[in-house]
Amino acid sequence: MNMKKGHMQHDTTKEFESMISLCRSIYEKKLEDYGTSWRVMRPSSLTDQIYIKARRIRSIEEKGEGAAKVNEGIEPEFIGIVNYGAIALIQLHMGSGEQIDKESALTAYDAELKDATSLMLNKNHDYDEAWRHMRISSFTDIILQKLLRTKEIEEHDGKTLISEGVEANYMDMINYALFALIKLHYGE
Repeated sequence: MNMKKGHMQHDTTKEFESMISLCRSIYEKKLEDYGTSWRVMRPSSLTDQIYIKARRIRSIEEKGEGAAKVNEGIEPEFIGIVNYGAIALIQLHMGSGEQIDKESALTAYDAELKDATSLMLNKNHDYDEAWRHMRISSFTDIILQKLLRTKEIEEHDGKTLISEGVEANYMDMINYALFALIKLHYGE
């Protein structure tokens, strides 16, 4: 953040890169622990995994952090949404199948996050950083809405009449989770 004429100026690209680096480090550590066991999962199962994470965030937001039985907060859940979103995109592009080596898994992750970031930068330009004026709870609600849309599209075998498909919804979920992480790390 730079100070110019008495107000803060954010560097969205750097903040995004920082949060992607955080998420990638968790993804990489999980690759060490579990390999690419996720390769067996279909995108619809990953949609459900993301749904579980988003519902937990919403529950904590509504009940308060002190009421949570597992004392981890919402940050790990947003990281999980980013990482499961990337995995879902990988699975959409590769199909479920045999495990892949760690380097291939990291390369695929990087490619998916690069595409999602590119989408965010284009939208962010058009929307003039409107997300900075939103509440984290709104990101949670939008992610839940994107999940319900994704489930509906999956029920229709991926076909839509006029709407964006599953891939665009996953990318949006990743970006909203990254926005939330930026707000959690850098404040309002």
